Amino acid sequence: MGAAPLAPPSGAPTKGCGGYVLRVVRQAYSEQEIDEAIDALTEPGRFRDAESRIARAAPKLQQLLAEAMQAGGWFGETHEAEVLKAATTPDSEERVTAVRTLLAEESRMGMLVGVAVGWTLAEELSERHKED
Repeated sequence: MGAAPLAPPSGAPTKGCGGYVLRVVRQAYSEQEIDEAIDALTEPGRFRDAESRIARAAPKLQQLLAEAMQAGGWFGETHEAEVLKAATTPDSEERVTAVRTLLAEESRMGMLVGVAVGWTLAEELSERHKED
């Protein structure tokens, strides 16, 4: 339907995005509609165009992601201490578990920050499109 203006979360940056605007679809979907949409996403080649655009932008996006994670303290001393702790755990099974856990945490954090970067990028592009 339309956009519903929301106040930004506490401490969230609003620079350059004119505040937070969340587009909310005010419609309930049936299980069949959701299943059909998921099936459509699994069609061969469905993401080809998006993958191509992302591949061209990947170096800049990787830099943005790294900078955002660095700014959030993810690669600071605490993280380095956790890497060292995981890598030097004496028991091999515990070491593997610690490394897997650290990798999973890094993956989750990277995805969350990546979504935030993507969301902000979409807002920036939307704002520029409005100006045209």
